[in-house]
Amino acid sequence: MIVRRQGEAFVLIRQHDHARISGLMARHWRNRPEPYPSVVYAIEYHDVGWQTLDHTIHWNETADAPYSFENFPLEPKLIAYREGIDRVEKRDGYAACLCSMHYASFFVDSDEPQAVAFRDRELERQKALMRHFSDEDRSRLKENLHLLQVCDNLSLFLCFNRPGENTHPWYRDGVKLGSSHYRPVWESSHVIRLEPNPFDSSFVAEIPYQVVGRDRRPLSKGSLRVQIHGE
Repeated sequence: MIVRRQGEAFVLIRQHDHARISGLMARHWRNRPEPYPSVVYAIEYHDVGWQTLDHTIHWNETADAPYSFENFPLEPKLIAYREGIDRVEKRDGYAACLCSMHYASFFVDSDEPQAVAFRDRELERQKALMRHFSDEDRSRLKENLHLLQVCDNLSLFLCFNRPGENTHPWYRDGVKLGSSHYRPVWESSHVIRLEPNPFDSSFVAEIPYQVVGRDRRPLSKGSLRVQIHGE
């Protein structure tokens, strides 16, 4: 889950719903990635492994709040990562390689035994998958991974911040990743643009959410609609 505190309640967004917004952004990206179907599929489905975990709200007793993807226990999280990549691989090997690279990057400097085992297994998966790619597609992996990560972060910006606001500490200076730097500008509470604009046209993102109270009771459900300006 993506968890945003709202007074005495919590706004919850499922990971796969957020990833679908990432995929929508990729479809509207001005500089079309190649191989296009595989890259877009990877971006849209990179969090599909969370579907089972996000079916239920898991409560962090220590924090007295729902677990988020940030603090979810490592072992079940790694299982979800692996199962999600496995699921993508059944559909598209190139997409699976991008998802594997994305998740393995979380643990580059980790010395946690479970994380190291996960990372090493995914590096082996990547090597096996790459044998089936053309030289050209293999050479694009790094830039396509970068696009996945940028779209992931831009979608997270919409999920972590209340409409019309930019208060989450990760994004107060915009969305930065490597040489990419996009500054979100709210034109109203439900209309946003990015500077510089990476999109080829305007589109609407719909983000389903649910709200639960501190007493763990469900309060409401809805869908946040945000118009994203493009050229």
